[in-house]
Amino acid sequence: MSKTVNALILTGFGINCNDETETAFRRAGADTEQVHLNDLAAAPERLQDFHIFAVPGGFSFGDDVASGRILANRLRYRLGGALLEFVRAGKLAIGICNGFQVLVKMGLLPMTEGEMRQEVTVSHNDSNRYEDRWVRLAVTPGTPCVWLKDIAALDAPVRHGEGKFVPRDAALLEHMKAHGLAALRYVTRDDQPAAGVYPTNPNGAVDDIAGICDPTGRIFGLMPHPEAYVDRTNHPQWTRRDLPEEGEGLRIFRNAVEYAAEHLA
Repeated sequence: MSKTVNALILTGFGINCNDETETAFRRAGADTEQVHLNDLAAAPERLQDFHIFAVPGGFSFGDDVASGRILANRLRYRLGGALLEFVRAGKLAIGICNGFQVLVKMGLLPMTEGEMRQEVTVSHNDSNRYEDRWVRLAVTPGTPCVWLKDIAALDAPVRHGEGKFVPRDAALLEHMKAHGLAALRYVTRDDQPAAGVYPTNPNGAVDDIAGICDPTGRIFGLMPHPEAYVDRTNHPQWTRRDLPEEGEGLRIFRNAVEYAAEHLA
């Protein structure tokens, strides 16, 4: 890749998947930097030096109050203006697991009206326990999500206690479905709808939704961890299945880096 794409990986206060997320972006061809929340809040203008902003998984602020809520408030009130400027400049953002919780609770997803206000949430699993398992995911045909370009389905692990996607109301859900914003869903091993059945749908997410995007397709959030499947040996069945050397999750990061190289760098 001839053009340099810069990805900022947020760190600090309980984020613990930063190294894996950085590795995925590097493997995808990006130049990366891990930046602590305090350092970014002290110099919000630094955000504009990057093409991609990533909020990795973890347990930010110990999941006190609600998963992702405190970090969401910190970002919204300390960096909200800089983040809006960032996304309105055509740049990309991703939130994974706890990062997804953060993006929806600060209002950066799905942002159906272009304003940063909370429209959906991610709540406690219906199982009332922490879910740590591999799941099957299908991409919604026609979704504008640039992160999911040319992907039909993939495997990835989930690791969360609050992963149940819940929209504000039925009208918002229908709007998201009509515009492809419900970008990623839990499905069975033969790629049939999960239909809310546990553990295929591991958390009771409404309409089996595992990930969503904004109307531009450049902001993406998901509960599963694609950064945990970048090599075939990451998969629990790698000795039993004929898997490609490159893990399926890495394609998500490649799509983002290739988009940024073409449109931004």
